[in-house]
Amino acid sequence: MANHMGVIACLLVAAALLHGAMAADTYVVLDNLGWSVPTTGNEGPYRTWVTGKDFETGDTLVFNFNNGRHDVAEVTKAGYDSCNGTSPLLSQTTGPANITLRTSGEHYYICTIPGHCLAGQKLAINVKTSTDTPPTPASPRGSSPPSSAPSITARGFFSVLLSTAIAFLY
Repeated sequence: MANHMGVIACLLVAAALLHGAMAADTYVVLDNLGWSVPTTGNEGPYRTWVTGKDFETGDTLVFNFNNGRHDVAEVTKAGYDSCNGTSPLLSQTTGPANITLRTSGEHYYICTIPGHCLAGQKLAINVKTSTDTPPTPASPRGSSPPSSAPSITARGFFSVLLSTAIAFLY
């Protein structure tokens, strides 16, 4: 029984370490300032906020804003450059808006309230493919990925490992 307890303890420690290492990150856009029109009149605060961050697939962006005062739309590079949100890839009008980064590459976000993007309320980020979670294939525009698609998660892996450890007890 003592040998089994040692194996179980090792498995639990390994599972806890893997669970922590595989967890996706959550980024609150512009931290305490939230998703807002910069007081400087350009997107400088958003460029500064992005500096030093490594966005990966599976991470989540949180856009904190007051309903009716702001929104967030993911747009193409052309939409970002021209502050045109008429054909967004994604649009959220209720804050806080949580957006999970499902694909790698460049992602562009703007506020579509008139004048806000032109005043600098826009964010451009580069998303890398996570080594911890498999990337989700891009969906055709206007469609959503299937909700029943299987994926390997840290929580699922932890559950399997814990079940294996418990099996050693018996």
